Order: sequence, then structure tokens, then C-alpha cells
Amino acid sequence: MIINPADNVEVRGDGHKYALRGIAAGENVVKYGMPIGRATRDIAAGEHVHVHNLRTGLDVRAEYRYEPSAVERPAPVEAPQFPAYRRPDGRIGVRNDIWVVPTVGCVNGLVRRLAASCGGFALTHPYGCSQLGGDHERTAGLLAALCRHPNAGGVLVVGLGCENNTLESFRCRIGDTAALNIRFMLAQDDGDEFETGRRLIGELEANRVTERTPASVSELVVGLKCGGSDGFSGMTANPLVGRFSDWLIARGGSTVLTEVPEMFGAEKLLMNRCRDEATFSRCVRMIEDFKDYYARHGQPCYENPSPGNKAGGISTLEDKSLGCVQKGGSSPVVDVLDYGAQVKEKGLTLLSGPGNDPVAVTALAAAGCHLVLFTTGRGTPFVGVVPTVKIASNTALARSKPHWIDWDAMARPEVDDFAAAVVSVAAGLPASNECAGDREIAIFKDGVTL
Repeated sequence: MIINPADNVEVRGDGHKYALRGIAAGENVVKYGMPIGRATRDIAAGEHVHVHNLRTGLDVRAEYRYEPSAVERPAPVEAPQFPAYRRPDGRIGVRNDIWVVPTVGCVNGLVRRLAASCGGFALTHPYGCSQLGGDHERTAGLLAALCRHPNAGGVLVVGLGCENNTLESFRCRIGDTAALNIRFMLAQDDGDEFETGRRLIGELEANRVTERTPASVSELVVGLKCGGSDGFSGMTANPLVGRFSDWLIARGGSTVLTEVPEMFGAEKLLMNRCRDEATFSRCVRMIEDFKDYYARHGQPCYENPSPGNKAGGISTLEDKSLGCVQKGGSSPVVDVLDYGAQVKEKGLTLLSGPGNDPVAVTALAAAGCHLVLFTTGRGTPFVGVVPTVKIASNTALARSKPHWIDWDAMARPEVDDFAAAVVSVAAGLPASNECAGDREIAIFKDGVTL
């Protein structure tokens, strides 16, 4: 398959690239109509093009200028309705879970027991104390954002009593709780902490909204993520998700794209879709901040893709990134958010975050995403904190792991059918990952642990 007329490679049935013509040493290898690296030696027509004869071009720092492309917001389309849980503050939730959130990892065991006692979910993590500076701020801010998430019908926050992330400071981070069904508990207080927790959970259950009512898909916020990608991800699953992103935005909804290190090599495509120069400048800062993060740790920004990606046919980070950004469709970029921030605009938003699957999906949830569309070519059983719809890039994966996969993008590329399936999940149909009966979060860490 030839993806773009400008390409000098084609993708065959194994997901790998093969030269359409002779490619000279030092010449750009072109896929998706863009360079994905340089040939390290002469490559003959028909020859396999991969890590043995191709290297990244990202060892040179890019310069950025705002050169807006002619991108228009999708024409408005009437938005269908679906049943959702209407919260007191007017937002909708697509689930009605009880979440038990520890302020510090020291109470994880207690939190798990409390969640198990009510069929709720423990959002355990190892942090909340012994962290400094930005790490502490990221931990506390992200947990506070999750406590405000509309998918939670009720939240019990459990602190220990001696941690840096004190219950008092954490309550201030959450802000006004009048419209939230939330309770707080310190494990070091007198009495039986488990019985106290059970009593507070009983209050949450009694105050929880119990029925779904009509809501518009224009109120949905959907995260876009890929993991365990292969050579077909940028050709089947990611473009399908991109078409869905445009579909939802045309109906007044919102989508969020993250994985900044997997934008390297394709970032100009997103920058030139920014709706104005101020948004472009924030996009440049997001990209440069992540490159500086790599430099601070003495690491090159291009040490990606993973071994599994390479086995699936992805050779360089540019190759991976150009496939990755397909999930963002063709709509304008309306906003750029820092890690831990929450969506404010309708349309396509870029969110600062790493490519790591659990960390990125958690960041999307904290940004306010009701569910996440997760494309994969290799497969993963990863469970997110919000419904995480798994979309296979190839039929072989969909058939071999039906308990992991919700949709086969190779066999079913129609966006209207896919959109109907996504809305069904929002309406309550469990995604495959939810059937595992768990939720997972992971928090970005950069600095010292005391």
C-alpha cells in the first residue's frame, strides 16, 4: 500500500516498508508524504527499509515558524443524544463509580479494602510524600483533578495524616466541593479507620445520582491515545480515530491529543493547524519543554520506537509520530494545555504528557476526558481510570485477543459505525478493559524522591 503519492516506500502485508525505487545513501525516506529519516546506505528498489538501513533525522533541533494551513473547523452537524449521569454542577458523567483516592501511597492497602467492600475502585499510586517541587505539585494537582471527574458518582479521599500532601492543602486544591459528592478521612484519626471509611462510603452511595438522563454528544470529551503500535497503526486505526475526532467536533464535542514525544517529527503538522499564533506559541513551548526535559537527563529525544514497534514495522520516531498524529484528524487545534490542566475549549486540544500508556491515559482522564480511544497494533490489556476503548490496527490482533479489543479498524473502517459504537460505550456498554474489574492510574515523575 502506498499511503501518499510523494512516498518512496510502500507498506506490505507484514506492516513493513519496502522501497518503491532506488534510494541513495543520505536521501530522505518518505512515508505519509513526509521524511521519516535518512537512508544510511544505498537501498535498491523492492528492498526492505528498516532500522538496518534507515536512521532518524531528529538529531538536528528543528526551528518553527507559524505557517497556518487552510484548515476549517468541521461544519456543524446536529448532535445525537445518549443517556448520561447529570451532575449537580451541570456536567455529565458516563459512569457512576465510587472512587477511593489516597492522598499518599502509604494508605493504598486500606484504600483497596474500602473500594472492594463497595464494588468501587481504588486509584492507588506510590506518591503524595517524599516528593519535591514540580513532582509534588504534579501529584497533588492530578489527584485533585481526578476527584472532580464527572465519571465518579462519589469520591472518598483517604489521607494518612503525616504526609506532605496534607488533607487540608488537598481540599484547597480541589476547590469548591458543594456540587461534588465527596468525603474526606484521615487514617491516623482515632477509631477504626475501615469502619469510618465504610460509613462515609455509605453516605456517598446514598447521595449518588442513580439514573441516566438525556445528554448531547456535544458534551462529550474524548481522549486520543495509541500504544503498542505497528506498521498499520498510522494507516487503519489512527486515521479512523482521526475521522471520529472530526465527527465529534462537528457535533460540538471535544477531543484531546497527548503523547508529546510521539509528536516529534510530525509537530509542524499540528502547529500549522493552530487556530491562531498564540495557540501556535503554546504548542511550540510544549514541544520545546519536552525536548528540554530529555536534554536535562542527558537523553536524545529520538530513542523511540520500542522493540515491539520495530517488530511491527515502525523504524524511526518520525515514522511513529506521523502515524500517531493521525488520531488528531484534520480539525484546527483550539488549545494547548499543561499536564494536569483541564479542557476549556470545544474542539481539538493538545495536552502535554509523555507517551507512556498509563501516565498518558491518566493525564487525559484528569483533563476531563469521559473515555479514551486507544489504538494498538500489538495489543495491551492496560486498564485506564475511564473507559478505554481498544481499537486494533489489524484483524489478526482483533481475532487473537477479542477480550482486549473493542473494534477492528482494518475490517471496519466506517466512521459512522465506529462513532455509534463509541456513543454506546458512553451510554453504558462496558468497554473490554472495564470487564477486568479494575482501574489504574499513573503519575508523571521527574525529580528527587526523599
